[in-house]
This record gives sequence, structure tokens and C-alpha cells, in this order.
Amino acid sequence: ALLSAVPVLNPEEKTSRITLEGDIPNPANTPSGCYFHPRCRYAMERCKIDVPDLKKLSDNHKVRCLMNSGYGIG
Repeated sequence: ALLSAVPVLNPEEKTSRITLEGDIPNPANTPSGCYFHPRCRYAMERCKIDVPDLKKLSDNHKVRCLMNSGYGIG
């Protein structure tokens, strides 16, 4: 969703915007488990309980998701 919000310099190029459902959590009262699970379309029950570890996919790409299998799914 964040990357789809980047402006496109070419006005002829058509892009689609990814939107997230739900409300942004209150930072003073974060959700249990993965902080993003209330807004994630791929969230499972496990996401409400377990906090995912930060995984390094490359030198400049990290991910914190229980769904991730090293291919940028999460």
C-alpha cells in the first residue's frame, strides 16, 4: 500500500492504488501478536498471538511477517 502511494512522473502511465481496510491501531494500545494483523488481508489466527521475527531477505529488504517464505509474500 505504501509503495502504491508514490507519485508516478509519467501522466500517461496508469497505476492502481492498494488500499488497506480497517483502522490504524492506537500506538498506546497496540494489538496483540503481529501489530499489522487487524489490517492485513492475509492474517491468520496465529497472527493475533505470535509476534513475527524480523527476517532479512536481502541487504536492503527486511520483512516481519508469519506468512513470509522468503519471496516477499508478507
